Amino acid sequence: MSEKQKIINIAVIAHVDAGKSTLVDAFLNQSGVFRANQEVAECVMDSDDIERERGITIYSKNCSVMHGDVKINIVDTPGHADFSSEVERIMKTVDTVILLVDSSEGPMPQTRFVLQKSLEQGLNPILLINKIDKKDARIDEVVDEVYELFMELDANDKQLDFPILYGIARQGIVVRDPADAMGVEVMTEQGVKVSKNTAGGQRGLDITPLFETIIEHCEAYPDRRNEPLQMQVSTLGYDDYIGRLGIGRITRGCVHKGETVSVTKADGSVVKRKVNQVFVYRGMKRSEVDEAECGDIVVLAGIPDIFIGETVCAEDAPEAMEMIHIEEPTLSMNFMVNKSPFAGKVGKYVTSRHIRERLRKELEVNVGLTVEETESTDSFKVSGRGELHLSILIENMRREGYELAVSRPEVIYRRDEAGRKLEPVEQVIISVPDQYSGAVINDMNLRKGSMVAMQSKDGYTRLEYLAPTRGLMGYRSEFINETRGEGTMVRRFDRFEPYKGEIPQRTNGVAIAQEEGVATPYALFNIGERVQMFVEPGTRVYEGMIVGMNSRDNDMVVNPCKEKKASNMRAAGSDEAIRLSPARTFTLEEALEFINDDELVEVVPDDIRLRKKLLKELDRRRAGR
Repeated sequence: MSEKQKIINIAVIAHVDAGKSTLVDAFLNQSGVFRANQEVAECVMDSDDIERERGITIYSKNCSVMHGDVKINIVDTPGHADFSSEVERIMKTVDTVILLVDSSEGPMPQTRFVLQKSLEQGLNPILLINKIDKKDARIDEVVDEVYELFMELDANDKQLDFPILYGIARQGIVVRDPADAMGVEVMTEQGVKVSKNTAGGQRGLDITPLFETIIEHCEAYPDRRNEPLQMQVSTLGYDDYIGRLGIGRITRGCVHKGETVSVTKADGSVVKRKVNQVFVYRGMKRSEVDEAECGDIVVLAGIPDIFIGETVCAEDAPEAMEMIHIEEPTLSMNFMVNKSPFAGKVGKYVTSRHIRERLRKELEVNVGLTVEETESTDSFKVSGRGELHLSILIENMRREGYELAVSRPEVIYRRDEAGRKLEPVEQVIISVPDQYSGAVINDMNLRKGSMVAMQSKDGYTRLEYLAPTRGLMGYRSEFINETRGEGTMVRRFDRFEPYKGEIPQRTNGVAIAQEEGVATPYALFNIGERVQMFVEPGTRVYEGMIVGMNSRDNDMVVNPCKEKKASNMRAAGSDEAIRLSPARTFTLEEALEFINDDELVEVVPDDIRLRKKLLKELDRRRAGR
């Protein structure tokens, strides 16, 4: 038998914005994946439109590089807590993880989560302190904080003996000693020193120390080619030409193109299926092969009913691996058929059948999501990890041509053994300029948050809270306004705790359109004295649509379509140009945060509107009684 190829699988894990995708760029750039003259976008692995627009990773993705005779499969993972199910399911497919930590922020809430999952799998991480060129870098303190985090998570002696590297990922530099990267700067034409942004390294420095550490720290996958095939599916893909794809690591044996295999299902049953095609990763591309061997991450085509967690085995030796356990959702909202007066004018898919099929399709690849039928045939209860997790699904549906209405997110409660009501509580880390800290502390207290830690340094106050998810809904936009955009807030689900009691909702009422028509400047000018407007002149509105926020706490019915009465008597200067304040526009997340329980967000391909659940004023009055 020929000598087995040396294969090491690694995952890059970190909190959001620590530089994971940028480090993967450096891996690809410095291993010759791209041609010398090839134009390559930054964060090349973030290929989805929404990932590019928002600058975040949403889906975990695979690529591979060669270093000498070793093939290194790399998994780029999301850093946002809402997509942690993407991280949980790939941990079984890797041999080690590179833990990225920002040199000034230190370990953040999501760092704790992803590290905990890797330690539970028995992996021995490599620590990379990134962004060491920051002015406020505190490298030694951050290393100490990481050691403390490892000990809190009960790491064993081998895991605590982790190698430490230092890097500037956006310039493709990793060093064993921070002093080696001092002064990595170039002169611009104006004579100003700036860091050069290149994944290819500079001044003779590159990521070779990281390659060497991976190979020293992690043994290549053992040769188990003579054993029966076993491979667990950790990710699903889809190809328009060859259908559903099962992606995972072969733990033993080999898989061949055209062979018949046994697939062990979640319920314990075993079915026989044929593998039509086998792909492996070479650079960023999938390459078809006749045979793939143990240790490699492969893509199998031809099994139309494959699901995440199922095991592909040799035909005569079915042996299931333990199913992948995903933490339960904490937030739910109702997806409804759009029944507004403007329904069906823009979208291609508007019926409950369309929405049901799309949600079923999403369930196949999005394991952190659950969908339940409700008493109404036009409504579905969709549960996920957080507002961003659910809003990304809604945004994708909107871009695909779906129309729907969604309700305010609600937390999912549980009961303990004693029958007490439990609710999800999140760890919140806030950093704000000192002058705003008092207002933020007051807000968090009103929202039933309990302070865990507080420290002030260099004009900034860092606050750590445990706060119920219910209280944090709708707070982000208020927080941005209160801190003039200078504060940062990161959250992640921590645990379930006893119910915290009533928490005040939005204090302002809304302005509701009285009739269907087109908004006029004259009407908006008069309404705008008491209302912050959400619509511009020329916007089509309908009865029950929310057109602004009232300055008081009650809802107010207004007529944004009223026109100025024409008369043959005019006073000089009475028709000067009307000046309107700019209308407030909402992103999907902001709209979901803003609405109350009796309101909905209407999502159509070209617009996002806010509306009351009951459109008629008389119906709302009856319900209010």
